[in-house]
Amino acid sequence: MQALQELVGLAEVEKAALGISATAQEIAQQPKTWRGTREVFMVQAERLRSFLEAAGVTGPAEERPCVVLTGAGTSDYIGQVLTLLLRREWRCEVQAIASTDLLMNLSDYLVPGRRYLVISFSRSGDSPEGVTGLSQMLAKYPDLSHLVVSCNAHGRMAEIARGRKNAYALVLDDVVNDRGLAMTSSFSNMVVLGQCLAHAWSTEAYDGIFDALVEAGEAFLLTAGAAVRELVEKRYERVCVLGSGALTGVARESALKVGEMTAGRVSTMSDSVLGLRHGPMAALDRHTLLICFASGDARRQRYEVDLLREIASKDVVAQRVVIGPAEAKALADCSERYLAIQPGVPDLYRPPVDVIFGQLLGLYSSMALGLKPDAPSPGGVITRVVGEFNLYETVA
Repeated sequence: MQALQELVGLAEVEKAALGISATAQEIAQQPKTWRGTREVFMVQAERLRSFLEAAGVTGPAEERPCVVLTGAGTSDYIGQVLTLLLRREWRCEVQAIASTDLLMNLSDYLVPGRRYLVISFSRSGDSPEGVTGLSQMLAKYPDLSHLVVSCNAHGRMAEIARGRKNAYALVLDDVVNDRGLAMTSSFSNMVVLGQCLAHAWSTEAYDGIFDALVEAGEAFLLTAGAAVRELVEKRYERVCVLGSGALTGVARESALKVGEMTAGRVSTMSDSVLGLRHGPMAALDRHTLLICFASGDARRQRYEVDLLREIASKDVVAQRVVIGPAEAKALADCSERYLAIQPGVPDLYRPPVDVIFGQLLGLYSSMALGLKPDAPSPGGVITRVVGEFNLYETVA
């Protein structure tokens, strides 16, 4: 298996034959593109602050809006990894609701008389649930505020939001509008944008963390790439991915990347560190690769160490791989392979770095199976943008 930069450097005809013309580059470019995303935010920071202030984010605590983070699939996981950070920094109630759930249950989720800010994440801005959900909310709940975050300036969601007093369209650079089937750089860049939003009124406090994030990402691309290339040679039949806090969303996204890019030929599952014991552990076996995104917090680490030791004592996986903070001896001692994230990046900010492992595992597993990572789904069972289907009116 060639290193990621070697894959990126192949001639276009070779990349096309392997089906990596888009995906390999989109994974490799991430730390560099994060700087561009922060610049997009900084250019619009003043207008964004005004919009968010009008939405009530900085108002009296009892009058602040409930912030709903929504999207479908990977875009839902963006909301999941940002929930705790936005809750802490904005001091608002924040919840992630998949647009696939929100569309079908809109009147059940929205409490009459409550103030809401809905932040919609969508790579294409054209997903049926996102477009229809946004349109129906604007029509039936005109008092809601909407922030659309997308990577496609021509997407319908961005077009719907433009020119409205209660809506704002924030579009990232087209370079992160992934052309491959699986969202990779679009995921991490929209997460970085969410971190910028969290620090909309404290940009200097984010400076050091952001610089550390970029450096950690650049280093982890190399570390994770070497480890993944060795792991895929084992041809694991199952992958189980765990995390806690913001890293639970990373676990879900990583499992999805492997499932998508292997067309389901590698069985995947994900859970929280403490959730695994409540039934899902039954699915582990000696053909399972266990991956744990471990916390930098000492208290959370105790729970993670206990679980990893329990899994070893039950002899129910082939290998335990842990991604976590530097100098975490207890975690390293209860894993067969330990990958350290460079210091300076707290748990709530780590998702753009950690997810690189899942992306690379999906890429190399796909190639090992003879699939094309850019379009790995035989017969187009899944597509880059979900196709149109019947949509029905929401009753307010």
